[in-house]
Amino acid sequence: MNDPRVALLIEFLRFPSVSTQTEHNQDLVDCAGWIRNRCEAIGLETRIIPTAGHPIVLAKSKPDPAKRTVLIYGHYDVQPPEPLEAWETPPFSPEIRNDRIYARGSTDNKGQILAHILGVEEALKRDGELPVNVIFLIEGEEEVGSTNLAAFLEANREELQCDVIVISDTGMAAHGCPTLSYALRGIAALELIVRGPSVDLHSGVFGGAVANPATAVARILSTLHNEDGHVMVEGFYDSVRPMADWERKAAAELPVTDDLVRELTGVSELFGEKGYSTSERVGARPTAEVNGVGGGYQGEGTKTVLPREAFAKLTFRLVPNQAPEEIIKLVEAHIRKHVPPGVTIEIIPGHGGEPYFFDPMSADGLAAQRALEQVFGKKTALMREGGSIPILTTFRNILGVDSILLALASPDCQAHGPNENFPIDNFLKGIELNQVALRELAKAKSA
Repeated sequence: MNDPRVALLIEFLRFPSVSTQTEHNQDLVDCAGWIRNRCEAIGLETRIIPTAGHPIVLAKSKPDPAKRTVLIYGHYDVQPPEPLEAWETPPFSPEIRNDRIYARGSTDNKGQILAHILGVEEALKRDGELPVNVIFLIEGEEEVGSTNLAAFLEANREELQCDVIVISDTGMAAHGCPTLSYALRGIAALELIVRGPSVDLHSGVFGGAVANPATAVARILSTLHNEDGHVMVEGFYDSVRPMADWERKAAAELPVTDDLVRELTGVSELFGEKGYSTSERVGARPTAEVNGVGGGYQGEGTKTVLPREAFAKLTFRLVPNQAPEEIIKLVEAHIRKHVPPGVTIEIIPGHGGEPYFFDPMSADGLAAQRALEQVFGKKTALMREGGSIPILTTFRNILGVDSILLALASPDCQAHGPNENFPIDNFLKGIELNQVALRELAKAKSA
């Protein structure tokens, strides 16, 4: 493909900007420099701001006090590419196959944020100005929890004042389906360690006389749900905001069928909380998930040991109005209540992030829907997304504005996994969507 816009994306994707791996620190600096050069080339006032971690790129159009201001957020850091052997082509050597570009970061988030940059570039070349003031805020730590972004927002609150934030870091309900995500789940994480004997024991000599920590972990985990998929932690659902009638109607209209989910996941049968559809379960209901379990012998063959300790890693996806810190307290109380005799436990709280919700029928929400429909030629799907972007609540708390989530990722993009990909049509439509959305958001001022 000879499109120079696609060539720029390929160039961008070659940076192995993996924020979790210190050996790539210089790659992140170089990648931030590439973005700065790109933004400067299209006439934006641009600078790189160092942080205690990876740098932030800030780029701004010439301000006009008569216009609304739109802050466009994205990130240039990417997930680790491992397992490398599962990639059909090297993760940082982009390749186009079947009208998709395959590379780590192609969807999450380099393809999506570059579409916005190129949209602004095309508008400036065509019109000489933008319908709104634009601020690009592109960070290098999203994949490690945006550790330094809140402090940056606080320190630069006045400079970052805006009317609305636009983000493309979410997924479409189906390929080619215009999607406005109006809610995302929050998250609370913890690790449970169960300890028993001081050393691994011979399971024949001591089995039956000493409590087995691996069995204790299994017993504790079995108390988290009942047979209908309902979380059994006391008080877990007390703060959950019920879905409004229009939300259940919107969820029912999503092109997300059970057959499609089975195909995407490779499972033979779906399972979840009784009384809710698949779309409702993954977007509007909280969950308790076991992300990892370990303990005892893991090698080939049999080793007859009773392990000294075992562990489980848990995350809880949260919905409005659940608070991560409160959920961790409830879960800890539940676990301690169900600890079997003969073992001790340690609970280590992990990261947390609040759920996010905005009104898609607000002036800005309606503007976003109009833009999506103009570009994709279909009615906009309104979706509560199951993933988490904790920084959204931080944006709202510090800058006092909502974030509009314009999805460009296809459901089968393999973000975070091997063979991550981005449909070229989504990339090109994203460039157009940026321009239409900025025009529509400019009109929303008087709505």
